Amino acid sequence: MLIGPRGAGKSALAELLGETRVRTGRTPVMVYGERTIEAPGAYLECPWMHCHLIAAAQDALCVIMIADAVGNRRKRTYPPGFAGVFGPPVIGVVTKCDQDPAAVSDCEAELLQAGVPGPFYWVGRGETDAVEALRRVVAEIEVI
Repeated sequence: MLIGPRGAGKSALAELLGETRVRTGRTPVMVYGERTIEAPGAYLECPWMHCHLIAAAQDALCVIMIADAVGNRRKRTYPPGFAGVFGPPVIGVVTKCDQDPAAVSDCEAELLQAGVPGPFYWVGRGETDAVEALRRVVAEIEVI
């Protein structure tokens, strides 16, 4: 399951993780793909929608919480300790790290505050090593 703010690159990350039916544009509702569940960014912005994220995570093998290096400077996305409400393992990913490398530490701090354990995976254009490492981690969870 992929959760993150609007425009953080959830659909692009789903494609990198092997999702075959990738959409473009805004995600207005929860999208169940062949390999991923993609949650709308608006679900994080409205605290009363958090229960839908928690419920959908019950169908997931893992939850990938995304912090956007470009959008992170605007505002925090996750409430403190939010990762603790999910049953499946939680993985932290920083997207667009190639566009604003200085913001990566802020993103990691937000993920830590949200309760996401490290290590964090930095994903951006040309970051093939991080994507491969993330794929391996997700594949290991699928095997268990």
